[in-house]
Amino acid sequence: MTAPPASSASDTLTITRPDDWHLHLRDGAMLAQVVAHTARRFARAIVMPNLQPPVTTTAQAAAYRDRIRAALPGAAGFEPLMTLYLTERTSADEIARAKASGVIHGVKLYPAGATTNSESGVTAIERCDAALAAMQRHDLPLLVHGEVTQREVDVFDRERVFIERVLIPLRARYPALRVVFEHITTTDAVDYVREAEGGIAATITAHHLLFNRNSLFITEQGRAGLRPHYYCLPVLKREAHRRALLSAVASGNPRYFLGTDSAPHAKSDKENACGCAGCFTAASALEMYATAFEEAGALDQLEGFASFHGADFYRLPRNRTRITLARREWTVPELLPWVDANGAAGSLVPLAAGSTLRWQLVD
Repeated sequence: MTAPPASSASDTLTITRPDDWHLHLRDGAMLAQVVAHTARRFARAIVMPNLQPPVTTTAQAAAYRDRIRAALPGAAGFEPLMTLYLTERTSADEIARAKASGVIHGVKLYPAGATTNSESGVTAIERCDAALAAMQRHDLPLLVHGEVTQREVDVFDRERVFIERVLIPLRARYPALRVVFEHITTTDAVDYVREAEGGIAATITAHHLLFNRNSLFITEQGRAGLRPHYYCLPVLKREAHRRALLSAVASGNPRYFLGTDSAPHAKSDKENACGCAGCFTAASALEMYATAFEEAGALDQLEGFASFHGADFYRLPRNRTRITLARREWTVPELLPWVDANGAAGSLVPLAAGSTLRWQLVD
């Protein structure tokens, strides 16, 4: 069934219910506190496997899916789409089980040390050849955190160097392997995804569309200082890169689609001497995307980016239900209540806390 076209008036925008193709839900008490925000806005989400310990088997992924479903609000019609965490010990047999299960929709490559809970990640991609060959054979997508982690590489260049050293050789060895280049942040990645041959696509976050690296160090009032709630990996980049991302999503190219990379961390874990990387956007993600698309003069492209391109790449049916955003200003909450994994009370600071967005989801 073909979905009806997006409709809009000067003060509303109605689109097919979107999906989130890159999401961190955590587990336990933390999972229970964040999953409703995603379920309110999205029909499905690709759920990241970087728990502690990581989700490395089909059985673990199925159990995690059960925990997510149990944490959902009663009326939520939300479907978690599970992934495996690629390690140098992932076997071809496990890939075959994953594909046959119908539960697993991708396998995630974390270069060791690249981001939160990536200590079990890959140190050399060549050590994963058996798993990668099986993924190509079974048509199970590889989802990549596209950064190298060598200390000599500038943190702002890690994505570009990953393309040169890892992604291009990898795709030459496995040309039929479908790859999602997650949370791209640079002109280099935009250009590569647009021009490369074969099964390649990319997710783009709302925060990389809305903010550049000045947001890490300069407040809206012009005061200098480190702003940990804007710290994510890949890190925010120069304004020229942000504009390249806006142009990519405005183009309507189906290789680019929505992935929030929403990643909750307690306020105390962000505001310390070694603060965690990750921005929590689930409570305002769709509204932030609408704000970015409006800036780009491309609200007519939001539905394809949010609701169609990802489903088509993952070879899943498009959603049939609809949601509506209203053009009205509202303020992102300064704090959300939070209980950490040990049961200690605290708070969670959403990205852009206290700022004004121009679009709001209508219940």
